[in-house]
Amino acid sequence: MLDFLRRFIKSLAGGSGDRATTAPLSEKQIESIALQQETHYDMQQLVAATGQSVGKQREHNEDSVLAITATLAGMAENVPFGLYIVADGMGGHQYGEVASNAAVRIIAGQVLRKFHSYLFAVPTQQPEDSLQEIMEEAISEAHQAVQKDAPGSGTTVTAALVLGQQVTIGHVGDSRAYSVHPSGKVEQLTQDHSLVRRLEELGHLNKEEAENFPHRNVLIRAVGQGDSIDADIFTIAFPHGATLMLCTDGLWGVVPDETIRRSLVDAPNLQRACNNLVRAANAAGGPDNISVVLVQMIG
Repeated sequence: MLDFLRRFIKSLAGGSGDRATTAPLSEKQIESIALQQETHYDMQQLVAATGQSVGKQREHNEDSVLAITATLAGMAENVPFGLYIVADGMGGHQYGEVASNAAVRIIAGQVLRKFHSYLFAVPTQQPEDSLQEIMEEAISEAHQAVQKDAPGSGTTVTAALVLGQQVTIGHVGDSRAYSVHPSGKVEQLTQDHSLVRRLEELGHLNKEEAENFPHRNVLIRAVGQGDSIDADIFTIAFPHGATLMLCTDGLWGVVPDETIRRSLVDAPNLQRACNNLVRAANAAGGPDNISVVLVQMIG
């Protein structure tokens, strides 16, 4: 890179290094340098960022977020590992913030215990259970913990466990997982467990009626509610070239897909993109707590 810059500045001076004089680079020249130098990564790895705000109309935060990113590299091919969770404590219920925090901590603890030998022992040993079984068990444990620690409350959970090129998603409630593609496509990966979604599926509401339904926040499934928990759990390939986004309804409920896409495209890095998304949700009125996690696979 340094040699390239020296040759570039020499060419601007029109001669050898001995006769060269210094001059500031124009914006076009700087852009030319950037275009000619492609960033190369010798190994695949995850990068992630988080953003959160209490919003404009709530007095306290009932959302919880977790982001853990690791890379195993050295003796063998590197393996990206990540665990990302958003949870939204049920508004209007006692201990909503306790419920979301307990769910996030329990799920993370269960998953990391399963992967302890794989992550930290030599030689590494993969868990005996499948990724989907690990996620299902973790959410079940969180369900019991919320019932114990925050009785009468509940929480949404959307979790993404990334191992290598695969991502296993566990989902209960109406927080969401998306893949946001550079082409502009914003793809919702999860389906809401809400009354309005169910009425729409049954044909009782059309899309416009669903968007204006007065009880959009009523859930038909939540961690901590009911005798047992039925989570949606599935495994997909990590979206190639795209950004994985987890968020609560304080974001997706007020920020349109085009604004989501522009917030990522216009940002120089993922943390700035998270800030852009939180800012957009607050600019739209910030009616609820706002939480977002962005994850990319590079290399």
